[in-house]
Amino acid sequence: MARIGKPMCMVCRRNAEKLYLKGRRCESDKCPLDPRKQRKGMTLPKTSEYGIQMREKNKVKTYYGVLEKQFRRYFSMAKKSKGVTGEILLCLLECRIDNVVYKLNWAFSRRMARQAIIHGHIFVNGKRVNRPSYQLKVGDEISVGESSRYSELAKQAIENGRSIPVPAWLESSDKQLKAKIVRLPTRDEISVSVDEHLIVNFYSK
Repeated sequence: MARIGKPMCMVCRRNAEKLYLKGRRCESDKCPLDPRKQRKGMTLPKTSEYGIQMREKNKVKTYYGVLEKQFRRYFSMAKKSKGVTGEILLCLLECRIDNVVYKLNWAFSRRMARQAIIHGHIFVNGKRVNRPSYQLKVGDEISVGESSRYSELAKQAIENGRSIPVPAWLESSDKQLKAKIVRLPTRDEISVSVDEHLIVNFYSK
């Protein structure tokens, strides 16, 4: 997991947009980047083309909480796959188990989702998974351990996230705390605000 050395809200302010590093808190009016709290004229400083490409890359790394070495590996996998490299890259990141647990509203943030996985509370196809980077595929079934103490926290997170719909590519049961990957997400269903073509250009030099 990538460590963020600076306060999370500062990272978002530097990008002039929400990266949802604090999870559901970023959805509330407590977020410093809430439109009503933003100062007029809040824009990013002028920078070079290379700087813009790097900023987009770092934005995605921070959003999903991955290190540079991991990110390069994802890019290499995307480049070797058939299709649009940038979209495949985002799809791979979106299908990390820590992101999926968060998208299912089983955790208040991706950081909380990672902790739940590391401590062995999450299962895939009936087997315990303790790697936040575990790559899910179509047909995989995810669940919270039946005797897990985390189940109560997951239910609290679900109740808190009632207003946030679960993506259509995921099929879930809130009562049983079980879910299934029914298909891969399309680019329109990936919420991170980024120009992935700039990332492809960055690594293609």
